[in-house]
Amino acid sequence: MYKRILVPIDNSPHSELAVGVATDLALQFGAEVTGIHVYAARLHDERFKQMEEGLPSRYQEKQTLEKQRNVHNTLIGEGLHTISDSYLDSFQRSCEAAKVAFHRKVVEGQNYVEILKEAADSPYDLMVMGILGLGAVDKSSMGSVCGRVAARTRTDILIAKAQGPPDGKVMVAIDGSAYAMAALRSALELARGRGAAVEVVSVFDPDFHVRAFHSIAGVLSEEASKSFRFKDQERLHEEIINGGMAKIYRGHLEGACLIASQMGHKIESTLLSGKPFEAVLKHVEESQPSLLVLGRFGTHWTEGLDMGSTTDNLLRLAPCNVLIANR
Repeated sequence: MYKRILVPIDNSPHSELAVGVATDLALQFGAEVTGIHVYAARLHDERFKQMEEGLPSRYQEKQTLEKQRNVHNTLIGEGLHTISDSYLDSFQRSCEAAKVAFHRKVVEGQNYVEILKEAADSPYDLMVMGILGLGAVDKSSMGSVCGRVAARTRTDILIAKAQGPPDGKVMVAIDGSAYAMAALRSALELARGRGAAVEVVSVFDPDFHVRAFHSIAGVLSEEASKSFRFKDQERLHEEIINGGMAKIYRGHLEGACLIASQMGHKIESTLLSGKPFEAVLKHVEESQPSLLVLGRFGTHWTEGLDMGSTTDNLLRLAPCNVLIANR
């Protein structure tokens, strides 16, 4: 399934997690790995020029200032490139020890821009990166680079958050959409080589209409309520629509079990109720899978979206590794 894996790194703890995950996947699928590190020499150059006016007077002479610029450019440009090479040297040694084919990319520029450009310009099947980088602080939930890349890439992307067992459970959340069913197939393929159990969950929300009707009841006049036939509408949703929704989502699970059976898997299926991201999150916290697989979009996809709201919330909140399937 995955033959070319791109791994942005910055030598942070979560970056090291991503390296381990990518190496394991490369072994599973016989894939080659490309490590990329982006450094920002031009940004440092601009900042240095902005600070020149604040330098002591002895450094303001034209000849001295020019010398300082040259020294700074050499130290920063060559130094940052050397640091990038060192990060990738460590990654390469890990791949060589695991007998995984490794390639390296060192790029100057804006980090997320260059990562997205590399992913778009080359035929990578998967990107693996850490949820946080070197800029993480106690309150950080997701790094800015990770967030920007995850929102914009159209390559499958696995966000490394935690070190789970290699054969830990794979969970996939589906809603019947094409992206969700592609996520299911990805989850089954990933689990196959790891000997991992697969659980498929689907969520319907019976509470939304209750909240909506309570909201409507507070603004409708008596005349409007009669025209709207409020009580009949409320009964219709309680007796037919909510029950029908449960049947639809149960059908999605039955379809998932059929697909899994055709692919040689026997899976566990679970129907949940509630706000989708909250219900899935609670189930993840209880079941503790190693990996949660999600489609980028769901049934409410419209042109121009970065990703579905359920996927966006779970990407940030789920405590396990998260794979977003883009196919």
